[in-house]
Amino acid sequence: MTKRPFTGKGHRAKEPLELVHSDLCGPMNVKARGGFEYFITFTDDYSRYGYVYLMQHKSEALEKFKEYKAEVENALSKTIKTFRSDRGGEYMDLKFQNYLMECGIVSQLSAPGTPHQNGVSERRNRTLLDMVRSMMSYAHLPNSFWGYAVQTAVYILNCVPSKSVSETPLKL
Repeated sequence: MTKRPFTGKGHRAKEPLELVHSDLCGPMNVKARGGFEYFITFTDDYSRYGYVYLMQHKSEALEKFKEYKAEVENALSKTIKTFRSDRGGEYMDLKFQNYLMECGIVSQLSAPGTPHQNGVSERRNRTLLDMVRSMMSYAHLPNSFWGYAVQTAVYILNCVPSKSVSETPLKL
């Protein structure tokens, strides 16, 4: 039996990079080509534009966040204001928290046992995994291709409209 949906309305960002959601998924049952077992997602709350990075180890989370931060801040000429994540060890790591503080980024950690507080990322990862399963099944690809499939799924989600935003994430 699954939990009932959380219907509370949260604060929505009014501009890009005001709030970024993140979650890590893995280890996957099968390593992807390149030896990847995990992926981490970063989703802008304003546009719902998402990024995914494949990782071999959970400990790469900070490195991937730095890559993401450099890319989006350069592209948008804005800075990340708030970073929302669960209390996974990759985010609770002192190096990660110190980096956020050094950059002036507010860290919002969800309370233990409350995945709905990081609902944007949790929903994004579930949608991605559903899309990956569907694509892999339809194309009869070996399970080791999941990394390519998750990258494709993020691209597709960035190109289609959703209930959350008025335009496609790519246009915003």
